Amino acid sequence: MTQQLFDSYQLNDTLTLNNKIVMAPLTRCMADDDLVPTAAMAAYYGRRAQAGLIISEAVVIRPDAQGYPNTPGLFTPQQIQGWRQVTDAVHAGGGKIFAQLWHTGRVAHPHFYQDVTGYDAVMAPSAVAVEGSVPRMRELTYQTPTPVSHEQIAQLVADYSQAAANAIDAGFDGVEIHGANGYLIDQFLHHDSNRREDEYGVTPANMARFPLAVVDAICERIGADRTALRVSPGAYFNMSGDSRDREVFDYLLPELEQRNLAYLHIGIFDDAMEFDYLDGSASSYVRKHYANTLMGVGSYSAETGAAAIANNQFDLLAIGRPFIANPDYVERIEQGLPVVSYSEEMLTSLV
Repeated sequence: MTQQLFDSYQLNDTLTLNNKIVMAPLTRCMADDDLVPTAAMAAYYGRRAQAGLIISEAVVIRPDAQGYPNTPGLFTPQQIQGWRQVTDAVHAGGGKIFAQLWHTGRVAHPHFYQDVTGYDAVMAPSAVAVEGSVPRMRELTYQTPTPVSHEQIAQLVADYSQAAANAIDAGFDGVEIHGANGYLIDQFLHHDSNRREDEYGVTPANMARFPLAVVDAICERIGADRTALRVSPGAYFNMSGDSRDREVFDYLLPELEQRNLAYLHIGIFDDAMEFDYLDGSASSYVRKHYANTLMGVGSYSAETGAAAIANNQFDLLAIGRPFIANPDYVERIEQGLPVVSYSEEMLTSLV
């Protein structure tokens, strides 16, 4: 059953993947204090170059995008050069790598950027705080965000576009826009976090306006063939679901299909989760409404993921934590070797 995972897959006329196994984005918090990728990170990614595609850990597009310690950036020359070490290592191993572009929105914390000129508030669609505190830094509690102005939205679109251009300069094969998992773009797409009454709220078209503006700006800058998007139609992380969210994604998905992106990636921790307002799982809902390349993720093994591809549930399989535990994951699956189990202590180092 898993043999089909090793067939090549053509994303478009520009990019063909060596196989259908994708390394999912995995936040490691291992950049230096200037958010510059390190030599250890380059070696870490290089050891996993057998994946058909690597999606980098989420990369902050500007200072106020940061919500976790030591997450790498892509907005300074030093950060771009640091990522060049990573992409060179992956390409030397015959692999391909996309940068996942990230703004955490209301999950950001000024602790990380309050000393940077021009950045002192937490931005989000609406003044609705997320409960809790910053992972790994529990002393930092989340703050009530300031709703972004129209001028700030325009600047965010420009900054996403510039981050995409920086990614290409750093040697990435493309970018995946992080529009999932309760972060900024996803916050616009759900009623729990978007309570605006202007042209960015209330209706599906309005709520999708900013996400689509980001997609369009990046497609114009680096090409749709090198642009992908991650989405979470089912609210499950840092926000509550709302039955009205279904209408937003009913509108968004056909719009995305017209844009001929490299792929669309589901954002979910466990794809066995079902949502009443989606009539089932997130991936099954998206598959019904989106005909282009779809990447599935969420607690799949190679065997269950291959079966899902065979059943036409999605086209590519993203694997997360097993890649932390197994740098040679692809080789192990291809040769039928045992896979090392993931454990949380593996997060303390880059192996």
